[in-house]
Amino acid sequence: MTKFDKILIANRGEIAVRVMRSARALGYRTVAVFSDADADALHVQVADEAVRIGPAPVGESYLKIDNILAAIRASGAQAVHPGYGFLSENADFADALAKAGVTLIGPPADAIRLMGDKRRAKIAMIAAGVPCVPGYEGDDQSDEKLLDEARKVGLPLMIKAAAGGGGRGMRLVNDFADVPSSLAAARAEAKSAFGDGDLILERALMNARHVEIQVFGDKHGNVVHFGERDCSVQRRHQKVIEESPSPAVNPELRAQMGAAAVQAARACNYVGAGTVEFLLDGSGEFYFLEMNTRLQVEHPVTEMVTGVDLVELQLRVAAGEPMGVAQDEISLTGHAMEARLYAEDPRAGFLPQTGKVELWRLPDVDWLRVDHGVCEGQTVSPFYDPMLAKVIAYGRTRTDAARRLAAGLEDIQLAGVRTNQEFLVAILRNQTFLAGEATTRFIETSMQDDPSLAPEAASPELLALAAALRRAGPKLEGRRPAPSQTWIPLTLALGRERIVVRVLERNHHLFDVDVGGEVASLRLVEIGATSVRYELAGVLKRAHFQTNGPRLSLNIGQGARELEDLTLAPPEVDEAESAKELKAPMDGAIVDVRCEVGQKVTKGQTLVVLEAMKMQHQITAGMDAVVSEVDVSLGAQVKNRQRLVLLEPDAA
Repeated sequence: MTKFDKILIANRGEIAVRVMRSARALGYRTVAVFSDADADALHVQVADEAVRIGPAPVGESYLKIDNILAAIRASGAQAVHPGYGFLSENADFADALAKAGVTLIGPPADAIRLMGDKRRAKIAMIAAGVPCVPGYEGDDQSDEKLLDEARKVGLPLMIKAAAGGGGRGMRLVNDFADVPSSLAAARAEAKSAFGDGDLILERALMNARHVEIQVFGDKHGNVVHFGERDCSVQRRHQKVIEESPSPAVNPELRAQMGAAAVQAARACNYVGAGTVEFLLDGSGEFYFLEMNTRLQVEHPVTEMVTGVDLVELQLRVAAGEPMGVAQDEISLTGHAMEARLYAEDPRAGFLPQTGKVELWRLPDVDWLRVDHGVCEGQTVSPFYDPMLAKVIAYGRTRTDAARRLAAGLEDIQLAGVRTNQEFLVAILRNQTFLAGEATTRFIETSMQDDPSLAPEAASPELLALAAALRRAGPKLEGRRPAPSQTWIPLTLALGRERIVVRVLERNHHLFDVDVGGEVASLRLVEIGATSVRYELAGVLKRAHFQTNGPRLSLNIGQGARELEDLTLAPPEVDEAESAKELKAPMDGAIVDVRCEVGQKVTKGQTLVVLEAMKMQHQITAGMDAVVSEVDVSLGAQVKNRQRLVLLEPDAA
């Protein structure tokens, strides 16, 4: 048996909080680590102890092995849980812990190293008899060899970074003429992201499902699986909705895929929680994709349908205990779905969002679980992944789970940061998804025209309630001005749109609101600190809101909308004038400057590249112009709306 009683969680946010929950339930003491950006984060607040590990950038804190080792020594922790992301699949980190005599709550370094290299992993899986996608995974990485093998594999072709993940170093090719440039781009991205430019080639399965099997091994040679999760709903190779069981998997197929996953785990002497990912085609054939040697983001759906706390099992196995569960004792009951709540704007190309969380309230129902690291007053920074929380619902049937998850998402009160809340609800109510027919192309084929992705639009009800709340604002502060006897114009901004509405206050509770010539009578029944009951067209309703000066975050059941009262603001800047200034869309770091003073540029040309929340954003010219000023340099940290480049129209 391996003895430890204090665990350091080498991670942050919701996964750190989630690991601490199970660890403390077993009586372990927990240690958090934090960067300067996370000093007041929730995971720091709930841990027994916390140790600073460096500045905000991940390369100087959460990814710096020496800093984590120093935190272990300072706290006296005898074991480390890496969570997912960061160092969770870093074999060098596993080796360093072993050398320091610290228990890693995860698999052996050799398994991490093997499965972290897609090329070597695929070779090992082929040798173990696990079905694999046809392709090329050889040692010869010359352009000539890769081009030759690409012709043999055929189209559509998927190019992947051998050491990659998360969609980086990955290119889908549908035309052989694009293969050379795609190989070069994938190799460069892989080298930058992972320090390894090796590639593999695979035949792309375009309408496949992404189905993964949760495996678990202990130090006594036992390996089992806990069924499958369907992760087909993806955007840019990132999972959005996950569920268990899969609507496409019957008991016979589950047994076959489970056996193959166990075979894969045994082939690398696996210990702990791992996930073997497969692509499942329409005929029921499945192919090995990769193995993640860590706990997955979506592990809660497996926990809810099996009744097994996977983190608790990780801790017991790391301590040397046998799993204590046989394959025939594991069954799936009911259905669970998970949605990833991101700080991003789906209406603006899923642009990551930063800002201060001004309101965070969760519904109190026993069928909804929310794993999160959010607290009011927290700043969502540009330094880390934009995922705020995982929202998981359980139901007797798949339909129940989807309905409950959609309602639970709608009932989450969040203000201050724009999220994908409305988009997630739209997916869960999409008929193709509800029919269980979603493949990895679902979002691009079934959601591209969804209203949740359209440019910002305000419903008359939203505007009427917003206007009434703005007029009622002084009453919330204890002042009782007399009702207005005339129509009062208000200018409200929603995104880039400015909307003028007129309000007639008949008494302190009843308002007539003119929205585009249509008048609605709205009665404010009860106003609380963050919620309001109102009557419109004879129907009593409830909405959630948060005010901050002229800004109003309002949710009438369609996700929070951020409005701003610009009635007293100066006139809007002319569009042609605003196009002269290129501003940062969010806080971030400048990773490329592609222009200089005096240079002629064309509309759409990339002038600056900004990196934030693990993504790169191209800042482009909005017109043909000449660069008159460049206000940033490579490596600079910039704030949201900070000017980067100044342009002057090209007179030529």
